[in-house]
Amino acid sequence: MAGLSEDPVLAQHPGHGPQKAVFATKAEAEAAAKHFNCTGAHKMGHQWMPCASHGEATGGTSSPAPH
Repeated sequence: MAGLSEDPVLAQHPGHGPQKAVFATKAEAEAAAKHFNCTGAHKMGHQWMPCASHGEATGGTSSPAPH
């Protein structure tokens, strides 16, 4: 049975190279948020990701843009 990889999850950001995107603690994710141009952290399973929401962390938006 295959398990989860021990390799870090990386996010690619133009001009910044790969950035670690998943952390064991909320504090680590909050500290990394500045590298993603956001603040806060959100829980993803048993781990934490930078930014208050997943859409923010992935470059998306949580609501449609106004016309």
